[in-house]
Amino acid sequence: MSCETFLTGRGDDDNYMGDEKLNRQEKRDDLIRRIQVLMEQNSGIVKTSQLYTLGMDYRKIQSFVEDGVLEKVKNGYYAVNFYKKREEDLVAALFSDGVLTMESALWRYHYIRNKPFKWTIAVDKNTSKSRFKMDYPLVQPYYTEPEVLHLGVEVIPFGSVEMKIYGKERLICDILKYENRMERDVLRQALQVFLEDQEKDIAKLLTYAKERRVLSKVRNQIGVWL
Repeated sequence: MSCETFLTGRGDDDNYMGDEKLNRQEKRDDLIRRIQVLMEQNSGIVKTSQLYTLGMDYRKIQSFVEDGVLEKVKNGYYAVNFYKKREEDLVAALFSDGVLTMESALWRYHYIRNKPFKWTIAVDKNTSKSRFKMDYPLVQPYYTEPEVLHLGVEVIPFGSVEMKIYGKERLICDILKYENRMERDVLRQALQVFLEDQEKDIAKLLTYAKERRVLSKVRNQIGVWL
């Protein structure tokens, strides 16, 4: 036994335990870095299945939540600094398969003045309803037939990312199709601003009106003013 070992009581076993503890910390730090990269690649929100690809299991994920490394957004989704993120970034990350429609799309086009209380998003009718069970951000889904979900879709800057939105002409057809779900003043304001929009495409509007089966409504409520 060396003099140092005799005096300090530290032997090779203690050095081994220290190295092992350091290795565990290094592995944890490396995992956290990989989680951060994954978050950046997915607009700040990741699914449980994506964390599994990093070699994590349910117990590891829960321990990271308890330690404050991860925040549980809702069942199956995790983030970091969730409530500090812009609503637009959260909506785009959680509903990347959706399309802005109705009041939210009207607001983005400046067809209505006030920002809607909820984000209105068109999604495939087969989408699980549990995805929308969340307190923040508030989202109202419009369940849509798959064959028309992507009709007239465009992409716009949205927060720090991009998101799909219905083009103006498709959007006008949809608000007429679902006019019973809208406030009359909001509908009237949107139609009036659309009529004043110098960039509107009436030929495209009529094409979408046929697809959405609202041609008579378009002719009755818009055609008389053209």
